[in-house]
Order: sequence, then C-alpha cells, then structure tokens
Amino acid sequence: MSLWRRPSGIYESHIMIDGERYRKSTGTSNKRLAMLIDKKNEEELVAKRFQVEEHEFNPAMKFSELATRFLAAGSKPWHRERLNIILPYFAGMEIGQIRRSIIDRYRAHRHSQKKITESTINHDLQCLRHILYWAVDQGFLPDNPLKRLRLEKPRRKKRPVMSLDDEEKLLLALVDHQKNITICGLDTGMRRGEILSQLWEDIDFPRRVLSVTHSKTAGGESREIPLTKRFFALLAKERKPTGLIFTFDGKPIHQLKTGWKAAIRRAGIRPYRFKDLRSTFNSRLLEAGVIKDVRKELMGHSRNEDTNDLYSHIELPTLREAIGKLEQWLEGQKRKEGSKELESTPPQSEQRQSLKDDPLLINEESQETKRVRVN
Repeated sequence: MSLWRRPSGIYESHIMIDGERYRKSTGTSNKRLAMLIDKKNEEELVAKRFQVEEHEFNPAMKFSELATRFLAAGSKPWHRERLNIILPYFAGMEIGQIRRSIIDRYRAHRHSQKKITESTINHDLQCLRHILYWAVDQGFLPDNPLKRLRLEKPRRKKRPVMSLDDEEKLLLALVDHQKNITICGLDTGMRRGEILSQLWEDIDFPRRVLSVTHSKTAGGESREIPLTKRFFALLAKERKPTGLIFTFDGKPIHQLKTGWKAAIRRAGIRPYRFKDLRSTFNSRLLEAGVIKDVRKELMGHSRNEDTNDLYSHIELPTLREAIGKLEQWLEGQKRKEGSKELESTPPQSEQRQSLKDDPLLINEESQETKRVRVN
C-alpha cells in the first residue's frame, strides 16, 4: 500500500495484491484523507479477493436507534441502568461521529450537573464503548471509535470499616429481613446482588458451605464460602427447600438503599454504605491473619492468574480455617471490649466509699443530724 502524488497535487492509491497492481485516484490533495481512502480501497480489494461478505455499514445511524436495537437484542440490567444516564446526551448523535472530543465534552457536562467521581463517569463510558463494540459486531460500524479511549484514573479513597460497636447498634436498628441480609454481608463478604439472588438449593447444610448462586464476575461464580456459626444458625432457623433465601413478604428484594439509610439514622452511627460490609469482611480477615490469596478466593476476586496459578486452587479446608480465624478474632475483640467496660466501671465498694467521702453528702448528713437533735 502506498500513495503517489500527481503533479496536480491529487494523491493516487497504489495497492499490490498477489503480484497485481491496483491504481485508483483518491480525488483529494489532503494527505490524511488520502490515507484513509487508500486504507478503505485496500480493505475492499482484500474482501473481494477472499470473497468476504461485505457489510453495509451505517455510521449515520442515530445513537438512539442503536440503543433501541441493543436493548431489543437482550442486555444486562447494568447496561440498561447506564443507558438511562448516557442516552439523553448521545441520542441525537450519529454513531460514526462519536469521537474523543465529544467524550471530553460529555465528561465536562456530567461534572457540571452535580458532584460525581471519575469512577462514575468511567462506568458511563464503559457502557457506551460496549454498545459501540456491539455495533461493530452487527456490521453497523467498521471499527469502534472508542476502542483506545483511556479512562480517567480515579483517586483512591479510604474505605470505612465497621466497628463491632457500630455493628451491634446497626443490627438493633434493622428490621428482621434487613438484619439477616446484613449478617450475611458481614459474615460472607458477598456483594449485594449475590446476596439477593442466593438460593436455598445452594446451601449445603451438612457441610456448612454456601455456594454462590449468581455473581457479578466470572471468578466469583459458584465459589464456596464456609458458614460462620452465627450465619449458619440464622439459615437453619429459616430453612426452606427451594427459592430465594432473602425475601420480603414472599417477594424478591431488589433495593436496600432506603431501608438501609433509615436504619443508619436510627442507630445514630456514621453513614456506612451497604458495600462497606464487604470491605469490613476483608479487613477483619486481614486482622485475623488470613493471607491475600485466600481472602480473594472468599470474596470472588480475580487473582491475576499466571501460568503457575492455573494449577493452583484454594482448597475448602483452607477456606474453613480462614473463617475459623475470623470467628476467633471477633470473639477476642468482643472480650477486649467487655474487659474495657469493666475497667471503666469502678467496684461497688469504691462507689460506696466515694459517696461517703463526698463533701456535699457529708454536709447534708450533718444538717440532718442537727435537725434530729433540735427535735
């Protein structure tokens, strides 16, 4: 593939395929545009040579139409949720005109609406890029214009870890079904979606093991989590043969935000998010001395597998040992808090002695004695 410039300034495309030269004028003196035309000519010739099916690309299609086709083909709830946010901005744009400059304007637009993090905008753009990849697969676009888009690196934030005191206050403030869900989050580290879709059929009571029914990630699917004594007792009490474990009036639960915020207010504790239960579980495992790979296995994280990792697997006895360490650590923390409360409360003999030595009480007793003598 090469370009030749004629004396008139117009570029000409010269392409060699199987020893045969193909010449064609690009019709332009703009070298950048001529290179694009030259590349397109080569793609057409290669497709014709190997009898590749030609696609009728439609870069002029509006994004609103593409989104409608994407939803009709079947999509995940996460994509539908994100489409509600990005569709008003991109609806009237041609899919072939979506470029980096438009993405920069969209980012500025989102920041102007309200205070949001870069991670939130990254989620929007990941959804947009996924839909454009789908458009390429369907033959609407020859290539994804956002395939090399670099997402903004979000700033790291401190993840709050729930203290045992706050946990106790929160559990007292929650209603029954919310309390059960919270205990599950604290004792298993499962994600909200995993908890709400968990089935009774995937609880192995004889082995005291939970097999995750549905996960957000492939690495988290069907992982086994040993049950703590507290969570096992809860499940044994509510045990059913089939169906969802966590329901409200027999119906599936889809949202927790409203009830969760109300319980936080009633408990009078700092504003935790439900996802903070997951970081709390991880931090407690760390405090209990559980190694990183075991924590990742329990939480369903990817372990960045290399050649050696392909032949390694965290066995169930190791996971049981990790949960045992967690329970021992929690019991130790509770004993420490109990001893601190005892130390802060003086013995009854000291309380009585301090009352005897109180000058106000001594003065009142002397006055009372004088009144008795007078009478």
